[in-house]
Amino acid sequence: MSLVLTPEIRSSRIAAINPVAKLAAALLISLTLVLSIDWVSAGVAVALEALLLPFAGVGARQFWLRTAPIWVAAVAAGIATALYGADSGGVLWGIGPVTVTQGSLSLAGAIALRVIAIGVPGVILFATSDPTDLADGLAQLVHLPERFVLGALAALRLVGLFIDDWRALGQARRARGIGDGGGPLGRLRRLWSQAFALLVLSLRRAAKLATAMEAKGFGGTRTRTWARRSRFGRADVVVVAIGAAMAIASASAALLTGSWNLVLS
Repeated sequence: MSLVLTPEIRSSRIAAINPVAKLAAALLISLTLVLSIDWVSAGVAVALEALLLPFAGVGARQFWLRTAPIWVAAVAAGIATALYGADSGGVLWGIGPVTVTQGSLSLAGAIALRVIAIGVPGVILFATSDPTDLADGLAQLVHLPERFVLGALAALRLVGLFIDDWRALGQARRARGIGDGGGPLGRLRRLWSQAFALLVLSLRRAAKLATAMEAKGFGGTRTRTWARRSRFGRADVVVVAIGAAMAIASASAALLTGSWNLVLS
């Protein structure tokens, strides 16, 4: 689980790219796919993303661990759309008011593919980017509010501690003889109690961190200096251009085949 929240960033071509460039490329692809629900644009995007995966430097285990929620969400969205989506074409299966038609099944496939196509770039972005580099880029290049960026960075750095805290709470409860037994209902009560304890611990740590950051001047209004400069070079421009090209290729393929289905229309 720690690999999912605090992955080891391997040396690769994409890891050396400015995180802002990777974020821009991912947003270009995602915004294009959001405009239409169809097989072609999402399928082309998934195929192009698969071609670029070997250059990401993400291990197979890390990739499958980090993308597991995306696959689950894609399957769930596809099943829900197939069962309850707009009916059209021939009926393939039905029980009472729930029916699966050719149209709803096609729409389900398009929805599932779109979830995958939008989710994978985000996975690659965070799996190959150091949070500090991303914060530096957002503050220096995009000029987002420094207070917001530094606060988000601090919060992201603390996420990895949740796992250690959860494990320590579980071990402490078992040492006191309240960690086992009780059946499913007892385990559910213990889970709720442990989750509440983790919430209290996290709030206390956040309050201490906020006080420490204020004491060190992170909430000041003066112009801030940065230990590391965030630069946007030729390679970063190339990555953004690749993202734009993928978005254009996906939309063009859908338009040429007549499958483009604008959501706003």
